[in-house]
Amino acid sequence: MSVAAPYDQQGELDDPARVAAAMRRFADGFGRTVALHLESCVRCGSCAQACHFHRVTGDAKYTPVHKLEPLRRAYQRQASPLAPLLRALGLARAPTIDELRRWQELLYDSCNLCGRCTLICPMGIDIAELVKQARHGMHDAGLVPQRLGLMDRAARHWGSTATPGEDLPDILAEASAQHGVAIPCDLERADLLVTAAPAELTEHTKALADAARILNRLGVRWTMHRDGFDASNIGFNEGDLELQERLTRSLIDTAVKIGAKTLLLPECGHAYGAARWEAARWYGAELPVRILHMTEFLDEEIAAGRIRVRKVGGSATFHDPCQIVRRGGLEAAARRVLAALGFELHELPDHGVTGICCGGGGVVSNLRAAPLRQRVFELKRAQVDATGAEHFVTSCGQCRITLEMGARQAQWRTAPESLLELVADNLAD
Repeated sequence: MSVAAPYDQQGELDDPARVAAAMRRFADGFGRTVALHLESCVRCGSCAQACHFHRVTGDAKYTPVHKLEPLRRAYQRQASPLAPLLRALGLARAPTIDELRRWQELLYDSCNLCGRCTLICPMGIDIAELVKQARHGMHDAGLVPQRLGLMDRAARHWGSTATPGEDLPDILAEASAQHGVAIPCDLERADLLVTAAPAELTEHTKALADAARILNRLGVRWTMHRDGFDASNIGFNEGDLELQERLTRSLIDTAVKIGAKTLLLPECGHAYGAARWEAARWYGAELPVRILHMTEFLDEEIAAGRIRVRKVGGSATFHDPCQIVRRGGLEAAARRVLAALGFELHELPDHGVTGICCGGGGVVSNLRAAPLRQRVFELKRAQVDATGAEHFVTSCGQCRITLEMGARQAQWRTAPESLLELVADNLAD
């Protein structure tokens, strides 16, 4: 059996140029907040048990703060208060190319940016955000997992990791015919711009059709649009800041162009992080449109009585997507929707803001990380089984894909269900 290489690299830079590129990007991010966080760590180890990768392996290298070592070393050498003295005395050595290659596993294979380490840190350090900052330097150095690099190039060429925009009308027409629901595309004027995650344009077209079914029932003037439709934002995940900005702007600028006041994001956690919380990075404090995750939208419409659902009944447990709940704050919204569906909620041992990550994010796209990801899945499976619930629900399509992959590998019969699809399947007259 062949063994996967411990790292991948892209581009034609020589090794010194790769290190220099990483150091430049690291240094670009050394503002006050990053400096405060890097200076505040007291090496208490509290973050270790917060990390699902450390929890399932017991390996000290997966301790979250350890993943920040290249960034910390660059900070000490370039921007810390004692940087000139440390450089002069030879006490602040820059990371080597071998160290950066070795850290690829820690920054990509064994971190989902889930933020559980951030939540537990007694010093208030946003460790997940610092890992994301470190990924910016790794991307510039051409040191990202190969499949993420391929997805980056696809998104740069197409504006999506799934398909060129010119193919969107045909994809939507096929989904419309398959599921028997009208899906408008490229309307010149609309009140609401709807976006998708890549899987909704391929194997999970039912989720896309179900969103259309709900919106059509509401009588909303909405559309999807070839100029801005893929919300997943691979740039956010793998550290390509330029691409992250481009993909975010394509969504918001398209909404503005067609007069939409609301941009509706799919059941995708990283889409929520990139568009809902980081869009202001590119636009300033106030955005020209309202950005809603599908969970927020369903919660608001059910609360207002514009969506009525039948009671499904029975018991359910809920997987809290990290970017939507812990990082995004939508813990109560999903539970209100589940209550409207009549479920008796059996909470996981770790739930809400303390929920265990599915192991997905960018890691699910990294084949090299599959064995480690499967160990995390076993932790989640044990927690789900312990609830005895009849339904296992989530509100993130990426989590759903990751959990489905884990279930197939483990021959587990409990299939994760989409919150959106449950609502659409149980619309009341």
